[in-house]
Amino acid sequence: MLIDKFKRPLQDIRISVTDRCNFRCPYCMPSEIFGERYQFLPKEEILSFEEITRLTKILVGFGVNKIRITGGEPLLRTDLHKLIKQLSEIDNTLDITLTTNGFLLKDNAELLKDSGLKRITVSLDSLADDVFRKMNGRNFGIERVLEGIEAATKANLSPLKINAVVQKNVNDHTLVDLAKYFKGTGHIVRFIEYMDVGNKNGWELDEVVPANDILALIDQEMPLEPIDPNYPGEVARRYRYKDGQGEIGIIASVSQPFCGDCSRARLSTDGALYTCLFASRGLNLRDTMRSGGTDTELESMIKDVWQSRTDKYSEERSASIITDPSEPKIEMYQIGG
Repeated sequence: MLIDKFKRPLQDIRISVTDRCNFRCPYCMPSEIFGERYQFLPKEEILSFEEITRLTKILVGFGVNKIRITGGEPLLRTDLHKLIKQLSEIDNTLDITLTTNGFLLKDNAELLKDSGLKRITVSLDSLADDVFRKMNGRNFGIERVLEGIEAATKANLSPLKINAVVQKNVNDHTLVDLAKYFKGTGHIVRFIEYMDVGNKNGWELDEVVPANDILALIDQEMPLEPIDPNYPGEVARRYRYKDGQGEIGIIASVSQPFCGDCSRARLSTDGALYTCLFASRGLNLRDTMRSGGTDTELESMIKDVWQSRTDKYSEERSASIITDPSEPKIEMYQIGG
């Protein structure tokens, strides 16, 4: 097991398999920047499934037990189920999950499950069709996403989680309806404070709806009570309905940061390892692999970067430490959420 400077183990890896997406959500890939002429990574710069599997085997050797496949939109990656199968064959006890916008999920859910995927998370910011169309940036309606959720439910990709990024005066008025819709289904809705990931989403602090406000809105109509985390380092604060009809989660990276027990690393589409969602630079593993580097060399590189890790961005931001606003941060679509 690898331990960083703050005694945090490396246990989770989030793997971005593509930097492309069929949505243009303003908080991630605003359409005015990521238009038709935007140049995404050429195929030769993207990690192959074999390269991803090789690195994952090394990471599992260091104690990683949870693998989350992300993007961009991961279901845009051709034959993604083949990667899921390769990863599941490393160790059949691995918790392999996937985050998707759900638009392509209906036709893929069963195949992903058969290939070894354990669970799935669907990003769904609102059930109000007009709000959803605005927030996905492509004027896509809600129906295909709901069909994808239904298909994932039938495929037993559970417990299924629904992630909703909350922006003030954008979708905050629809949160209660979202929670109410999935209450009693066994699905867990997780509300995420709008975060300052990357440099291109125009983030402003006054657009954040604090976790306590989100909780109060839902609790007022459907009483809640806090419950313990499932495991150390869980990102969402858990609350269950007092009538026993399920639970919700709230991810409060801005108002209640949780850097202290963060056990996550991220592998970008082009093969760089990042130790923080808000990092500006990553460790280039792809070029080492492609130049003939051995597993021992890759192990040494990963070990050195994790053991020297001191990332506490959310806590530092919340403590009002002044940072250079021009300092670049990796964009969310390159390393997932």
